[in-house]
Amino acid sequence: MNRKVRNILIVVGIIIVILVIVPFLIPVNQFKPTIETKASAALGRQVQLGNLSLSLLTGSLSADNLAVSDDPKFGQTPFLTAKAVRVGVAMMPLIFSRALNITSVTIKDPQVTLLHNPAGQWNYSSIGGAAANTANNQAPQQNNGSSELSVEKLSLENGTIIVGYVGNPKRTSYDHVNVEASNISTHSKFPVSVSADLPGGGKFKLDGNAGPLDATDAALTPVDAKLTASSLNLGSTGFIEPNTGLGGLLDLDASLTSAQGQAETKGNAKLSKALLIKGGSPSSVPLVVDFDTKYDLAKQSGTLNGTTLKISGATAQVSGTYNNSGENTIVNVKVDGQNMPAKDIAAFLPAIGIHLPNGASIGSGTVSENLTMAGPTTNLVTSGNAGIFTVKLVGFDLGSKMSSISAITGLKSGKDLDIEKMTANLRMTRDGLRADNFIAVLPAFGQIVGAGTIDAANHLDFKMAATLKSGVANVANPTGALTSVLGGGGSSGCKNGVTVPFKIEGTTADPKFVPDVGGVAAGMLKSQLGCAGSGLTGAKNLSPTNLNPADATKSLGGLFKKPKP
Repeated sequence: MNRKVRNILIVVGIIIVILVIVPFLIPVNQFKPTIETKASAALGRQVQLGNLSLSLLTGSLSADNLAVSDDPKFGQTPFLTAKAVRVGVAMMPLIFSRALNITSVTIKDPQVTLLHNPAGQWNYSSIGGAAANTANNQAPQQNNGSSELSVEKLSLENGTIIVGYVGNPKRTSYDHVNVEASNISTHSKFPVSVSADLPGGGKFKLDGNAGPLDATDAALTPVDAKLTASSLNLGSTGFIEPNTGLGGLLDLDASLTSAQGQAETKGNAKLSKALLIKGGSPSSVPLVVDFDTKYDLAKQSGTLNGTTLKISGATAQVSGTYNNSGENTIVNVKVDGQNMPAKDIAAFLPAIGIHLPNGASIGSGTVSENLTMAGPTTNLVTSGNAGIFTVKLVGFDLGSKMSSISAITGLKSGKDLDIEKMTANLRMTRDGLRADNFIAVLPAFGQIVGAGTIDAANHLDFKMAATLKSGVANVANPTGALTSVLGGGGSSGCKNGVTVPFKIEGTTADPKFVPDVGGVAAGMLKSQLGCAGSGLTGAKNLSPTNLNPADATKSLGGLFKKPKP
């Protein structure tokens, strides 16, 4: 054998022997207290490691277990656990002077639990901050070196993040979480990258810079990053209270910047299959949001500026505030939308629990609204006014639905319903919607007024009065039934025509129009028919001062019976 080759083989053999034997000659477990102490001091949490082993090939120490304690305010279970952790070290100082210089940390298969308490605090906020004194007192005091955190490279591989609320057993898991950060320091910025699989199959990614680490609250660490998310299921994020009723699949593209406790987020989001109220149905059209928000990290409150909601061609402006400092998020937001295409809005109505009548659709017209959403997201109250104008409701024959009234008047509306205007004052909660001062002007009928509710199951309960337009009763009712009820007849009747009370029951998808001849309707009839008594022949008993609602409604009730052949 060539001498040169033989010498090379001998050298290689010696190196292999060194790589195999040296790790056994260095009592690496003696460094465990040092590592635990430094890590505990830097994080402000108790850190515990399993057995250490040394690998010269990778230049690292490995531990078979890792546990980081939680903030005591959130419980005694660990904040982070991992099956294995690898700590990169400078080998020459370790071998020749037993000095431990950490260059990198890789945590494999970690599980991190993020909890939010009723005070609005997250358990990660105190990392490196106020909890440090407690952790330091508990940690072995075997090293008096600096507790300043400085790591050349930090990696979390294939992790799981569990998100939940204190006191609520429900938890949400984010899998395949990977984090890469380098040159981490309390004195400078450092690059960071985060990726994760989202509940429901979506993806999340953050790329940018963070730091320097805030010494009092990790949540206040400055960040300048790009955020993207796809198919994020709002109902299973763990960051939204479970009983809000919010749902849908969110696609997000945004930029995040924060400094000195102030964060600003700009970008756009698309919410598909939106669900905005408990008991609603997923929308068939997406809600697109162009947003610009500012958030005070210390006060946990934010402001919406220049935010726009888009549903197809309909656009509304949003402004207001929100606060996360308490047990629930509190919002006070105004939504202003004017002259929005009614057809586009109709496609989104199921998301707020409203369905058009079966077989009906919006053919034309506009919608305007001025609404305020206020209160905790768990019990949000939306109030204000809304109206539709010059709308054609295709495939809805109101005349057939109001068959009792049509039987009296002979009025026919046709297969479509034209609405000149329909306005109301609205108040919507998780229990349903209430409409007051409801006014509808229908060219084929006249005017309908009233009030009522739609509950969370879409059941209707409305008390209404239809004032038929002038001349309808006389022309369409040749039998004179209405005029006999009103005490005689003639062309000198009430200028606004005849008023007929009724109720709307059933559901929004299948409304039922039922005659109402007592109770609230009687009072409505008295006020609405006052003019009839003063203008019709023989109508002295129907004058505003002498009108007996019970008698009037009793007579009117007879008109809703089927006529005998």
